[in-house]
Amino acid sequence: MNKPDRPHSLFVIAAPSGGGKTSLINGLLKRDAGLALSISHTTRRPRPGETDGQHYHFVSEPEFTQMIEDGDFLEHARVFDHLYGTNRKSIAAQLGQGRDVILDIDWQGAHQVRAEFPGSCLIFIIPPSLESLHERLTRRGQDSEAVIQRRMRDARSEISHWAEFDHLVVNDNFDAALEELLAIINDHRRQRPRKANKDHQYLAERLGKR
Repeated sequence: MNKPDRPHSLFVIAAPSGGGKTSLINGLLKRDAGLALSISHTTRRPRPGETDGQHYHFVSEPEFTQMIEDGDFLEHARVFDHLYGTNRKSIAAQLGQGRDVILDIDWQGAHQVRAEFPGSCLIFIIPPSLESLHERLTRRGQDSEAVIQRRMRDARSEISHWAEFDHLVVNDNFDAALEELLAIINDHRRQRPRKANKDHQYLAERLGKR
């Protein structure tokens, strides 16, 4: 359990679409009771099986725009034609409950969070190859080939921002990636410096340049 006198942290976890981020975050929440997930607001329509308030807070674009004007968001960004944002009050409430909070957002949001919370921990998940990413996007059966190709182009662009994050995790083997994420989180809690994995950096640089 977390120590009560330790300031609670924000952990930003980002990844290109199809990178396995959702499964890894769910694994973290199952393994660590001291973590809570921030539920983002979005203007995109719910996918089959998604529930409002559990997966996202689904709002209209005018509602989202009004929330921006009211200063409700800690961060917000347009991703793949839709708006996403993190509500300030929700984050404050979760931190006030004595839990560390995971933010499932992209590199744009990560930059905004770091500006307001310099002590936040930014983690980027990358695939072992672009070929494996394409295979994952195809296998999940949610998008047409044209959309998958756009997601692949976006993935290269997203990965090019790898150096703006504190840590890189390669999601080649799910269990190994989950253990690495848990180690990063626990090291951050203990304020223990963690040496960068040069192999991960070389891979991210190569993937982001294609």
